[in-house]
Amino acid sequence: MNTLTLNPPISITFKLGLNLKILWVFVFVLIISLLVLYVFQINSLTYENYLLKSQEKKLTEIKKEKEILEINFSNARSLANIENYFQNQNFEKTNRVKYIQILETSVATK
Repeated sequence: MNTLTLNPPISITFKLGLNLKILWVFVFVLIISLLVLYVFQINSLTYENYLLKSQEKKLTEIKKEKEILEINFSNARSLANIENYFQNQNFEKTNRVKYIQILETSVATK
């Protein structure tokens, strides 16, 4: 039996070995980059969550303050306080009210 073989100009084993090393370095760099990106994203998410919680806490405090102010406002505008206000301003209580009667046949002119 006769066999014919051709020798390639560049050794296949050398080329595959070099490509395999480059591939492993690329994969290692990619994994390290993704881990660093993951850490930054988790840090950012934690910071935003902290800000959200603090803003919610401020919002509940503002709502409580609003309720207190509404109660104080309604107390200030009650009828008893208005009557005291008018008495302090030297207003007099009316005894009799007179209304102006307009005849139906009269027309208002300038």
